[in-house]
Amino acid sequence: MSLTVINLDTPTLGDRGYIAHDGKTALVVDPQRDIDRVDQVLTDNNLTLGAVVETHMHNDYVSGGLVLAQNHQVTYITSAEDPVEFKRTAAHDLDEFAIGTFGIKALHTPGHTFTHLSYVLQNQSGNPTGIFTGGSLLHGSTGRPDLLGDSLAAELAALQHGSAHRITEMLEDGTPIYPTHGFGSFCAATSTSGTSSTIKDEKLGNPALQLSVEHFVRQTLAGLDKFPAYYKHMGPRNHAGAGPIDLTELPRLSSEELLKLIAGDSWVVDLRDKDVWASGHLAGTINFGISGSFATYLGWLFPYEKELVLISDQAEQISLAQRELVRIGIDRPKASFVGDVKTVGGTVPTPLLKFKDVPAVLSDSKILVLDVRRNSEREASHIAHTSHIPLHELADRMAELPTEKTIWVHCAGAYRASIAASLIQNAGFSVVLINEPYEKVFSVSDLPLVTGATDQGPAAPSDTKKFENEEEEQPKMKTMSPQEAFKLVSAGLAYGVDVREQSEWDEGHSDLFTLHPLSTFDAGKIAIDKPVIFICRSGKRSAQACDLLQVHGVEATNMTGGMLEWQELKLPMTAVGQTPLIS
Repeated sequence: MSLTVINLDTPTLGDRGYIAHDGKTALVVDPQRDIDRVDQVLTDNNLTLGAVVETHMHNDYVSGGLVLAQNHQVTYITSAEDPVEFKRTAAHDLDEFAIGTFGIKALHTPGHTFTHLSYVLQNQSGNPTGIFTGGSLLHGSTGRPDLLGDSLAAELAALQHGSAHRITEMLEDGTPIYPTHGFGSFCAATSTSGTSSTIKDEKLGNPALQLSVEHFVRQTLAGLDKFPAYYKHMGPRNHAGAGPIDLTELPRLSSEELLKLIAGDSWVVDLRDKDVWASGHLAGTINFGISGSFATYLGWLFPYEKELVLISDQAEQISLAQRELVRIGIDRPKASFVGDVKTVGGTVPTPLLKFKDVPAVLSDSKILVLDVRRNSEREASHIAHTSHIPLHELADRMAELPTEKTIWVHCAGAYRASIAASLIQNAGFSVVLINEPYEKVFSVSDLPLVTGATDQGPAAPSDTKKFENEEEEQPKMKTMSPQEAFKLVSAGLAYGVDVREQSEWDEGHSDLFTLHPLSTFDAGKIAIDKPVIFICRSGKRSAQACDLLQVHGVEATNMTGGMLEWQELKLPMTAVGQTPLIS
């Protein structure tokens, strides 16, 4: 019987667990804390659990693996090198384990952590049918190497490069890879692409398999941005072994009790959507809409030693928040309030505006436009003459905001901006929420933009990194929006080079660009009498091409968003066609 692999997605944390089975017996890989989801799949498919395995001791969520294995009285497999505080089956490199009619083989693949293991899925004949790569080889990327500290990041990045090559050299091109991280997780070193991949796909587009180890380490370290503060709690919790969870209804507060907690030292979180929150909310509360990346950002900012209170006008939102929170080790909030907050006491509104309103106020001495995105996002593109404080730094840098000005706050999608707006408002400032995705700035003709530059605005900090054993900072890769690339290439002021594969080109391309697949990349064939702008599907392979060209001393620019964004913006396309390679 063939093997089936079922995905267990947790999109709010960007993670994926797996259930592999032969129709009767199942293996669970990297389960989230709320294991009732696993039990439901097992029941629905009439499966018996045979074993649970962890690729590594996760830093972005608390695992439910130990409790799942105990509940079903099955083998719990983790790396022999992990100093865990519970009984388990210790796995070493090349150890094999039988589960029903199939099995798995452990591969030591350090890089995300030193002890990381991947597991080759083998059928009844012992032939590989897939590999669970955890935080090693991801879809178009690798797991980030800095979770154990900056001092170890370069060493781990080099190990990650070797692990990627070990995996792809051992397995056939058609073998599927099943990573745990990389679907929006901060555990990925760079953005990942797609929801499925094979060894061949990774050979064509993964930086770890395209670059030399030195260039991969340099590029990986240069691209790292901050990761959520709650990660520091996850590893220790997983090594200790997390116990069962309690998702029963929280104690309900009266209006009077809620007001007392708001006036006290508790964190009172409003789970309603930002648009509803902005129409009227209780002063002193913080907006973390349950519909967004709730657990990631609440966990990032929440002081774990404080009491947490959840409020909403829908009981379902409270329950969903409880489920999200146990995944990051916040097991039991103090209490909740369900109802219309306007019945509790006086509410305050937060004005909502759009990016089209911004140009008129950039020179207004009474208004400060604040960008709360991460540094990497800011560097790729931002509005000129605006200030910048990343959301995760805002609480510690509130004193930098001018008290005499109204703060207009934005981010990439308005979710983080609503969190920031509530924090700023609670600190006594007048605030406006720019309630629109950042991509809308490109349709505002009179909005001045800076791309790939260092104009950070008056409140922007220095956030550069130096590389080990180097005295000077490495140059940052230049980036450019599709609109800017179109203007330069169509005017003949730059060369456009498409680094996708021929089959992708045939499905749709712009005749302004010339095809030169990354898989056959030769920097010597690129004309350098004009600037070079690279494009690919999403911006990842084009970033690698930039790095390869810079090795030859030639500056290149990566077009952010790739052909996906080019098409979305309805820039000129040719549906099907052939263009010779650069010669």
